[in-house]
Amino acid sequence: MKQAIVITTIYKPSKSVKAYTKMSDIDLIVVGDLRTPADWCCVGANYISVADQDTLSPKLSKALPLNHYSRKMLGYLLAKKTGADIIVDTDDDNLPKSSWGFPAFQGNFELVDGGNDFINIYQWFTSAKIWPRGLPLDLINTRFQANIKGIGVDGSVGIWQGLADGDPDVDAIYRLTSDELCVFNDREPLILKKGTICPFNSQNTAIRRELFPLLYLPAHVTFRFTDILRGLVAQPIMWLYGYSLGFTNATVIQDRNPHNYMHDFISELPMYQHCRQVVEIVSGAISTKHGLENNLYAAYEALLLKGIVVDKELHALEAWLSEISDL
Repeated sequence: MKQAIVITTIYKPSKSVKAYTKMSDIDLIVVGDLRTPADWCCVGANYISVADQDTLSPKLSKALPLNHYSRKMLGYLLAKKTGADIIVDTDDDNLPKSSWGFPAFQGNFELVDGGNDFINIYQWFTSAKIWPRGLPLDLINTRFQANIKGIGVDGSVGIWQGLADGDPDVDAIYRLTSDELCVFNDREPLILKKGTICPFNSQNTAIRRELFPLLYLPAHVTFRFTDILRGLVAQPIMWLYGYSLGFTNATVIQDRNPHNYMHDFISELPMYQHCRQVVEIVSGAISTKHGLENNLYAAYEALLLKGIVVDKELHALEAWLSEISDL
């Protein structure tokens, strides 16, 4: 299956970007923005500037704000256009280990049954007190008692989230109160049962072609909410079509780009406020009677009615769906 890695950057080619160019049989697509160096170049990477993005997809490029993470979607479009079966989402500060890669999307896996609620998947990969960005704050001190069914459960995985050692993508609450580095334990991959929810991000994440429309990155929410909102919308829709979310070992080391933690905290406020509500709203808006694209649109219409997204989000989503569906 053909894979494409999509990265967005505002820096000169990093050690991580150069490492991905050395992977055989994998296309590397790097998406620039106005703050990206004008002379950005890295042998082995397919770089698309803002001007290239306007040419690739005038409609979507115009619908997306500049200097926003959502412009990464232009890279997803190029990946699908060039025949990718799997798109891998990562960032320019995630250095791949020699073990980098993802399990098969179909196979026998351990299954986490946490009921119809959120869990902290990190608890099965480390004893340290750490949680994924997007976990409801009232759960960060919870020790979850989910039922784990052993290997032998046949699962169809729609999205794999690989963990990240070092300085993983956690929320500002963690960074302001602890900020300890983390090295996760190796273990067998885990998939979540329908109804069991865990936030996933865009740091080391693989998605299969059938679900590419779910790559939509909300373009008119805060930077620290965009990929988390995407994941919370995606999970109830995946369940409708029999797909699971899976988590696997840390196969990258994150040497995080500079961040202002208080700025991150402010950017994360909508996430803290709405993460539970998003799953409830989306679950109530979708139906097996409709296709995936229609359900994605219905989900955002429902989020608009509840004031979680704004009108412009629907316009950007329309542009995305018209482009991704036509390829």
